Amino acid sequence: MEVTLETARAQLAQYPGIEELDLLACDLNGILRGKRIPADSLDKVFGEGMKFPRSVLCLDIWGHDVLANGLVWECGDGDGVCKPCGPGLMPMTWSERPRLQMLTMMHNVDGTPFAADSRQVLASVVERFRPLGLTPVVATELEFYLMAGDAAGGGRPRPPAAPKSGYDLDAPRVYSMEELDEFDQVLSAIREVCRAQDLPSDTIIVENGPGQFEVNLLHVANPLLAADHAVLLRRAVRAVARRHGMHATFMAKPYGDWAGSGFHLHASLLDAAGRNVFDDGTPNGSPLLRQAVAGMIALMPESMLIFAPHLNSYRRFQPGAHAPTTASWGYENRTTSLRIPDSSNKARRFEHRPAGADANPYLVVAAILAGVLHGIENHLEAPPAVRGDAYGDDAQSTLPLPLTWDRAIQAFQSAETLPRYLGASFMRAFGTCKAQELVELGRRVTDIEYATYLGSI
Repeated sequence: MEVTLETARAQLAQYPGIEELDLLACDLNGILRGKRIPADSLDKVFGEGMKFPRSVLCLDIWGHDVLANGLVWECGDGDGVCKPCGPGLMPMTWSERPRLQMLTMMHNVDGTPFAADSRQVLASVVERFRPLGLTPVVATELEFYLMAGDAAGGGRPRPPAAPKSGYDLDAPRVYSMEELDEFDQVLSAIREVCRAQDLPSDTIIVENGPGQFEVNLLHVANPLLAADHAVLLRRAVRAVARRHGMHATFMAKPYGDWAGSGFHLHASLLDAAGRNVFDDGTPNGSPLLRQAVAGMIALMPESMLIFAPHLNSYRRFQPGAHAPTTASWGYENRTTSLRIPDSSNKARRFEHRPAGADANPYLVVAAILAGVLHGIENHLEAPPAVRGDAYGDDAQSTLPLPLTWDRAIQAFQSAETLPRYLGASFMRAFGTCKAQELVELGRRVTDIEYATYLGSI
């Protein structure tokens, strides 16, 4: 249920003394942009919305205009109108000055959805499930690294010292309870933010890299809300880390020799009676589950740019690195892109594994659900499930994926099926954004090039 003026007023009344509100809108790269306004402007925001150029939600990763997207000079760089959405006002418990924040979603000035707004893209995909009488249930898992507080400014990733004992984080300590204890203050603060903002956080674990952690969010029968939760969690983690003298990053592969950070998504479908349609009473799952799997596999090559949107994203995809390198599926198999977890029949679901933590959550959920729709609407048949190592040369029933940034951009821009679900406006905006970033990074000489060639050639 989306926020209304009445529910927002009630939320504001719970926090007397609040003077400012942060209004947030998510751009194509998953970066939150917006404005800070006086709290007494709440009624105006619901009436008039928050205006800024539509092109702001389609900037490249550095914040530059993307001239090829048609939203700048071709149309006069006109305004859009951001209206409140999602769960409404939430406390920013990390802020030194008491503030509340609220998500917004962009519309055109005539009131129609702005089709390149990533949340609008997801909303349009979710709407297509209604005629089918189906409701997606979604849960997300996000991995991130905590680093020394000066890591971002210095441009060099560096693990923090263990806060209590001071030992170096120089080896994998996956599932280590001792490391959870070492970082108890910052992790507990993240949990407190989740509680204050009604983000359904569940498990927090130590992952495979130095200073790497994962937060799992519980499933909700509302994909938009699930993506809202993921976006808000990322903001909370980064803000809490700053308050504790650390830097948090959702960069896909900050360390070349350590684990990358993934964004795994679990999903099932409920019918009008609330039954899981992936459950047929057997461990194999229903024909609808296999149709959904088939659709996601078919759309995965075209969607790869959404799951891995940056140059660095593709460093995750290495054999044996727990990031899938082919479009494939299997039962309880973490080498495949789509894993059907061992669970009770009632909880039958899929786990989607290709996306990195650096991806835009709205777009990831939209692309995955587009694949589910594609499979169900066209009654596609899934290939045989992979048994054993999906990385191996002899792995059967796998579809190659574009595993370099340029090939993924090409696959996205030449896509024939994905635009039917995500829309031409979004496809142009996102494709041109990534193409512009590719050209810019291609001009930059890297440190390793200087170290290798400058003194020897």
